[in-house]
Amino acid sequence: MKKEQDLTEETTAGQEPEEAAKATEPEAAQEAESASQPEQAEQPEIKQTRTEPDPAEQLAAEKDKYLRLYAEYDNYRKRTAKEKTETYSHATAAAVETLLPALDSFSLALEAACTDEAYKTGMEKIYTQLNEALKKLGVREMEALGTPFDPNFHHAIKQAADTEYEEGMVCQVFQKGYLIGDRVIRHAMVAVAQ
Repeated sequence: MKKEQDLTEETTAGQEPEEAAKATEPEAAQEAESASQPEQAEQPEIKQTRTEPDPAEQLAAEKDKYLRLYAEYDNYRKRTAKEKTETYSHATAAAVETLLPALDSFSLALEAACTDEAYKTGMEKIYTQLNEALKKLGVREMEALGTPFDPNFHHAIKQAADTEYEEGMVCQVFQKGYLIGDRVIRHAMVAVAQ
């Protein structure tokens, strides 16, 4: 500020009084502004304050957010466990399905007449072992004979006039059906009584 006054004095020293008065007018306006500024600074400023949310509301919002995240994670965990079980079940069913023709052949071989009793006993033991292994995998044989025909479990290949069974009942099984859990691996091929 002092430098400005010195410069103004130097420029007004060589000028006439009228010109000097004109030159000092802008300075006077600046000084008046600067003098009024401290007065404005002393006045309290009006601030626009944001209303801070209530801590209880914040806590409730965070708790809600946490509970939603926890529920989402819990659903994810349950969904992946279910998918894992289904994948295992499908893989087991596919593997067992390829073994079923061999199991059927084993069953037919056991029903055939055999003169060598030791051979037949050995075959029965192997067949029993194979069935036990399938049970450990959750595979079970379908009980079809004497049950009502159900297209979800049975595949009817003929109707038979049978007096032993009521109408609509399975009277003969041509090929065994298998389940893994509640899922059908292979439908039982049956004859239905008329």
